Amino acid sequence: MSDGQEKKVVVWGREGCSYCENVKAILETNNQPYEWIDVAGKDVLRDVLEVKYGTRLIPLVEIGGEGKYEALLYNQLDRLESLLDR
Repeated sequence: MSDGQEKKVVVWGREGCSYCENVKAILETNNQPYEWIDVAGKDVLRDVLEVKYGTRLIPLVEIGGEGKYEALLYNQLDRLESLLDR
């Protein structure tokens, strides 16, 4: 993000998901704070993902700020570190 503002990162996932744990490890290695939204047993939260991004699958990572977010779907996580560097 520009103007030296820190990116906001939101991770949608569930405990016990190895892909979700990998995402959290990448964020922690890069000293990137993030908000964790646990969707386990909460179909309403998966409904939100489906409405916003057309998927109920996790992990899903939102990166952005000021009301503008880019979502990385479960099959796009190889781009995570490069987005953190922007």
